[in-house]
Amino acid sequence: MRYLLLFALGSRFHVKHHKNNFDIIVVGGGHAGVEAAHISTARGLTVALISMDLSALARMSCNPAIGGLAKGQMVREIDILGGLMGRATDACGVQFKLLNKSKGEAVWSPRAQVDKRKYESYVSGLVFSNNLLSLVSGEVVGLGIKNNNVVSCVLRSGEKIFSNTVIITSGT
Repeated sequence: MRYLLLFALGSRFHVKHHKNNFDIIVVGGGHAGVEAAHISTARGLTVALISMDLSALARMSCNPAIGGLAKGQMVREIDILGGLMGRATDACGVQFKLLNKSKGEAVWSPRAQVDKRKYESYVSGLVFSNNLLSLVSGEVVGLGIKNNNVVSCVLRSGEKIFSNTVIITSGT
């Protein structure tokens, strides 16, 4: 079964075809979901990214900061895997600062403030242009289980998307 998705991003329209059986399904289009999907496709895997709002992929919070002690470590680890967050931050940053300079070097940490809209547009552009990534607008309401193994995601519409691997990144 094939689906045809038509959705708007800004004033441009994008059409994505996708099948219904994938190597990986990622549920959630926030930072974690976009990174999981992108890194998986970089390894040649087909991925379905399911999000309730495809226009909100990688949407930033009210404080658009990337970095700091904990998040900065995570960004560096994601970057090593080939993730987008560090690259997008470099492209969209408006202020770069080294935190804790008055303390010892062990706690120095880079942090960037980014332009929220530019960041979301940059990441969305990379996601929408990825040929191994299919975008699905919908809400996952259940998982199909067979012999104690996940085999599909069930959407509110009743549609099923199949995979033996599901990554749930539904946020907090």
